[in-house]
Amino acid sequence: MSLKWYGDLVSDTTMNDFDNLLANVRACRACHDLLPHQPRPVVQMSPTARLIVASQAPGSKVHASGVPFSDASGERLREWMGITSDQFYDAENIAILPMGFCYPGKAAGGDAPPLARCAPLWREKLLAQMPQVGLTLLVGTHAQKHVLGPGRMRDRVRNFRGFLPRYFPLPHPSWRSTIWMRDNPWFATDVLPALRYRVRNALQGT
Repeated sequence: MSLKWYGDLVSDTTMNDFDNLLANVRACRACHDLLPHQPRPVVQMSPTARLIVASQAPGSKVHASGVPFSDASGERLREWMGITSDQFYDAENIAILPMGFCYPGKAAGGDAPPLARCAPLWREKLLAQMPQVGLTLLVGTHAQKHVLGPGRMRDRVRNFRGFLPRYFPLPHPSWRSTIWMRDNPWFATDVLPALRYRVRNALQGT
């Protein structure tokens, strides 16, 4: 099967390579000895993707459903991005590539951090299969640290223009973000309009 995206042709060979890689990701059991449950990698991607949501790791609800961001955090993130669920779950346009593909379980105060094995094992291989990506949303501290190195999440989000056009740092859209947004009103007035503009342009390939 060949896929076309705004005149760009993805070959059968490319699709076969990608499908094989994605099948291997979804069958991965590399962290089975570190997880409190059976591994269930949750990802969404395609060689035609224009935008990547680089997030933290699936939560318990996503682990149960197998659908990325199928929870209140996902609703909040889609609102921030200014897109519908149909747009968000269109893998030909949007890839969802967390730092850890499996739910890491609970820790004090919330979910445990993404397991360290996952990103080094798969991330670069998958990114190499998505050459049309124009924008990556770095959602939360773990994604930002992996890509950008040490730093404060709040400072990066407030100074998001310094990471454009390739990256757009964001807080994690958990319930805690409502408190964070109240304490940082510039996020709604300054960051979100720019985010929606960049997302719209990325999905249009401009």
